[in-house]
Amino acid sequence: MPTPPFSVSRWLQAGALGLALGLVTGCENYPATGEAVTTGTYEATATVTQTWRAEYARSFDRRQTIHMETFESNSLVNRNGVRPEGAATGPDDEGLYWPSLPPRPTADDLDSRKREPIEQRTDPAILREVDYAITFDYNGQRRTLPTTRTVYSEASRAFADQQALEVTFGPGEQSIGAARRIASFDR
Repeated sequence: MPTPPFSVSRWLQAGALGLALGLVTGCENYPATGEAVTTGTYEATATVTQTWRAEYARSFDRRQTIHMETFESNSLVNRNGVRPEGAATGPDDEGLYWPSLPPRPTADDLDSRKREPIEQRTDPAILREVDYAITFDYNGQRRTLPTTRTVYSEASRAFADQQALEVTFGPGEQSIGAARRIASFDR
């Protein structure tokens, strides 16, 4: 039996999905705890991805029966805040450019992902994800490490102003937790 257009379980589910989507793209989880390094050679990237997703379940009231299915996706790499070739929209409020939406799944596509005939599904929704990274020279090596939106933005501004960048490592030198523009730097 199909779920009515408005039900409490669908409303709660949509709210939980919205919160989860906000958490995926809003994380600033790379603390600046390590050594600071100044570099004049760097590239900040933000890889943006849009993916169609839908949830399926025998009953949305029983969390253990819910499973997520993903469909088509499109990605685009933003470099140093410069509009990339292939951008369909942008810059957005975060300074990012986005590709065109991937093709929306058809009714047949959606129905083919049911594990059981009695399963219900949500309407497909777009999940937007962003992976930030910075590439720089350090001790004679080229390093690429994950970072945050804040570091990407600061590096993009430094790039636009042709300034050097001081980056601060996160734990174990496995991420970059902070960046600061340096106006004068001997290359």
